[in-house]
Amino acid sequence: MATITLKGNEIHTLGNLPSVGTTIKEFALVDSNLNVKTLPDFEGKKKVFNIFPSIDTGVCAASARKFNEEASSLDNTVVINVSKDLPFALGRFCAAEGLNNVETLSDFRGSFGDDYEVTITDSPMKGLLSRAVIVTDENDKVVYAEQVPEIAQEPDYTAAIAALK
Repeated sequence: MATITLKGNEIHTLGNLPSVGTTIKEFALVDSNLNVKTLPDFEGKKKVFNIFPSIDTGVCAASARKFNEEASSLDNTVVINVSKDLPFALGRFCAAEGLNNVETLSDFRGSFGDDYEVTITDSPMKGLLSRAVIVTDENDKVVYAEQVPEIAQEPDYTAAIAALK
């Protein structure tokens, strides 16, 4: 179990992020058209998983915008935003913000949060995903993982992008 904070108050996740050097697990996430996306859909690409509680919060929206901006300059790389938000909300946000360099996917009916151990287990946010970043190489090996220690804090974009180089 990872211990993080929500505005200074201790909360917990189901476990710990995948370790650097391990292979990520299969997943099934839903896009805004209700299509299921799985790991093979991104085969051969470097992946940045930008995981967050809800696109409807300022910090989550900021991280989606920042990774969208960074993604446009990265070769053979896909940024995958993941939350428990409904696919319709994610699609609405991306359309309104003009985010077209990222995949924004929902775990609303999947097990990504449990499989990647980012599900929050207590507090008013119980059941949502914590703020985390997992970066893999094109062979699905983890090259960077960050469990953001304070949920109201943005991830370390520089470190995540540097891990791809």
